[in-house]
Amino acid sequence: MSNFLGEFDCKLDAKGRMMIPVGLKKQLPEAVSEGLVINRGFEKHLVIYTRNEWDKIVEDLSKLNSYEKKTREFIRYFTRGASELTLDGAGRVLLPKPLLEYAGINADVVLACQFNKIEVWSQEAYEAQMDDEPENFANLAEEVMGNAGRRNDEQLS
Repeated sequence: MSNFLGEFDCKLDAKGRMMIPVGLKKQLPEAVSEGLVINRGFEKHLVIYTRNEWDKIVEDLSKLNSYEKKTREFIRYFTRGASELTLDGAGRVLLPKPLLEYAGINADVVLACQFNKIEVWSQEAYEAQMDDEPENFANLAEEVMGNAGRRNDEQLS
C-alpha cells in the first residue's frame, strides 16, 4: 500500500491538464507503468488512486451482495465517472471534464494526500473545508481514535 504525503497547489491549463508536482511524482513511480485512476469523492472533490489501489477497491466491491438494492446503488454511484489517467511526456494528466464539473474545479487545485489516495479539490472548496475545523480538535480525536484499542506509547512506536 502506498502512503502519500503532502499537500500541493496546482493549476489546470485551458485543456484541463494538470502538472503532477515533482514532490508527488517522486511518490508515484508506478504511475507511469501502471497508470492512475480518478474518481468522485464523497464530498464534492475527486480522488486519485494508483491502479493497484483501485484494483483492490474493485475487488472489495465485487465481494458485496449485488442482490441488495443499496449495494447496487452504492457501487453505481461510487464508480460513476471513474477514469484512467495517463501521464504524458511532460508529466501532466488530463482530468476528465465531467469530473471537473462535478467537483466545481476550474483552474486552482489542491492535491491533498491521504494514505493510499490523493484528494483533488478546487482551492476554494478545500479552503472552506479546512476553515470548518472543529473548535476542539482534541475532542474529535478522542471520539474517532479513543476506542482504537491502542495506548499512546503504542502509537508512537
